[in-house]
Amino acid sequence: MPIRVVRTVSALRRAVMRWRVAGERIALVPTMGALHAGHLALVRAARRRARRVVVSIFVNPAQFAPHEDLASYPRSWDTDLAALSDMGVDLVWAPAVAAMYPPGFATRIVPEGPATAGLEDKFRPHFFAGVATVVGKLLIQCAPDLAMFGEKDYQQLKVVTRLANDLDLPVKIVAVATVREPDGLALSSRNGYLSASERAAAPALYRVLKDCADKIARGELTARVLDYLEARHADTLAPLSSLADGPIRLLVAARIGKTRLIDNIAV
Repeated sequence: MPIRVVRTVSALRRAVMRWRVAGERIALVPTMGALHAGHLALVRAARRRARRVVVSIFVNPAQFAPHEDLASYPRSWDTDLAALSDMGVDLVWAPAVAAMYPPGFATRIVPEGPATAGLEDKFRPHFFAGVATVVGKLLIQCAPDLAMFGEKDYQQLKVVTRLANDLDLPVKIVAVATVREPDGLALSSRNGYLSASERAAAPALYRVLKDCADKIARGELTARVLDYLEARHADTLAPLSSLADGPIRLLVAARIGKTRLIDNIAV
């Protein structure tokens, strides 16, 4: 049977309510589509933990600044549905923009804490309010027991975890390890923007992370380069006053050609 796609909150809630009444555990995998192996790893992690899996596909305009790539953001609807169907996903939640942000919409979530750590927020000050608002809506709409987020977008993971805790949302945020290409490049929908020469250069980002992590593990501090290369507390994203402050997460961002890539690893 073709995978079920719902586009209204009422239809979504009817489906979820039937599972809830049956006592079935529900997991949500939020995505913006253009699915790759990293997204599918989130789906597999959800399937291991829950009887029912919902995948949302929504390119969220609230997290794009006017100069950013909303119009050109990659979309691959038919391929995405085929992949999710093959994985046995129970439901795809694919609202239109008007369903998520109807006329008169006037409320947003403005996170602090990990969202104001001076990392991605320094370069994209609009971003985490857009993420927090849409994720808050998705968690309320889908009412999952679990929601899966990749460690690749590490600051986002921490923002979402803090959001769920602070608003007493009855959901467990599950972190899933970054999926990488054989040469170390973290999978991202934006990797498709890279030219051949840029793609060849991009794995240097991971090599820098690995080298710096090794130095920190040996007790050395590392200089800040690129957009940022920061060793931060792995839970709060606060700056470190000493190497004993851990646990430590090393985060990096850089531009390869016109494409901005981010990555992170544990130390």
